[in-house]
Amino acid sequence: KAVVFNAEWVYKGQNADNCLNSVAALARSMYNRLFMWLVDLCNRTLIDPTMKKVNFIGVLDIAGFEIFEFNTFEQICINFCNEKLQQFFNHHMFVLEQEIYVREGIEWEMVDFGMDLEATIQLMEKPMGLMAILEEETLFPKSSDKSFDDKLKENLLGKSPVFLKKQPGSKDKTAHFAIAHYAGIVNYNLTDWLTKNKDSMNDTVVDQMKKADNALVVYLFRDHPGQPEEEVKKADKGKKGKDAATKTFKTVSSAFRAQLEALLTTLNSTDPHFIRCIVPNNVKTPGLLDSALVMHQLTCNGVLEGIRICRRGFPNRCVYADFKHRFVIIKPKEVHALEPDLKAGTKVILESIREVDDRWRLGHTMVFFRAGTIGLVEEVREQCIKAILNYIQGLCRGYLGRMQYKKEIYKRT
Repeated sequence: KAVVFNAEWVYKGQNADNCLNSVAALARSMYNRLFMWLVDLCNRTLIDPTMKKVNFIGVLDIAGFEIFEFNTFEQICINFCNEKLQQFFNHHMFVLEQEIYVREGIEWEMVDFGMDLEATIQLMEKPMGLMAILEEETLFPKSSDKSFDDKLKENLLGKSPVFLKKQPGSKDKTAHFAIAHYAGIVNYNLTDWLTKNKDSMNDTVVDQMKKADNALVVYLFRDHPGQPEEEVKKADKGKKGKDAATKTFKTVSSAFRAQLEALLTTLNSTDPHFIRCIVPNNVKTPGLLDSALVMHQLTCNGVLEGIRICRRGFPNRCVYADFKHRFVIIKPKEVHALEPDLKAGTKVILESIREVDDRWRLGHTMVFFRAGTIGLVEEVREQCIKAILNYIQGLCRGYLGRMQYKKEIYKRT
């Protein structure tokens, strides 16, 4: 490895671990740059440059929450990202939900459900939070895993409700701490976090990549300074504004946080739709459902969290015309007497069912139900249908009985 010391090039030897870390860092950087190039190529191919409107469709494919037997730096980054995205999901979905309540005239106290995850996010983001301490220790020359562990516990243990000691029952006996995420408590092992967070590429190797014969490789590393000559460095110092070099980050965590904030800025300026994918089993067999695996995924991808919050509002709703068409059989005379007032007819039907008292609200165009209420209404409807069928069956049996009676009388005479 070549470094500049007192305006002179000094060549420094690397041991096996240094070389392994440099190769891994180069591979990660190459993958990231190639992926971004592919995305940019697709955009340039698909987007019509003559369009004046800023329209685009983006697909965000993210791994769900991760709880492994051994959880380390990669897991805490993924889980932190999932916490932020779940907060966005809660806020977005239930802000829209509550806007419907307001528009329909339903009495409802506005609640920001996105704040449910705030404690864990603050633990990660605050000035002396986990990420800040990680970056500080990464840049400190004499830091170690032990000093990092001590500083985390000194600043966070007992001061944050979600930063916990290692939980019993963990298969990782060397775990250092635990965090209470929305999907569950996760034990983390901070071994080699400082090394991973540096992710420093060997500038000498990068310089060779920039001089490669392959034009694509040269293009991918165009924004990396490599090992430029002193004159080039001085020239770059004079550049300002748009001419300045692309902002670089000293640590992986700082780059990760910047990318995450950019992602959330984009998401907040768009109209997102959410798709949750569930793997039914690990053996790729049709018709086989592993209930434990499915429940774990529902927990980790935020579905259960969404259901929990959804049940606090009015998750089921139906327009008056559809409700009357299906449930008029409960109070047919009263509803027909109130036509064409569908709202009044709906109210008569629901007020006749004691089991659903205070579990429904009437809006301007639709009726809203709390979780499980519509099932109770369906049971009453089935009882009404059963009573009608029993009545018709009684008429039929009575008619057949009388006919049989007349036949018997006729035979005797």
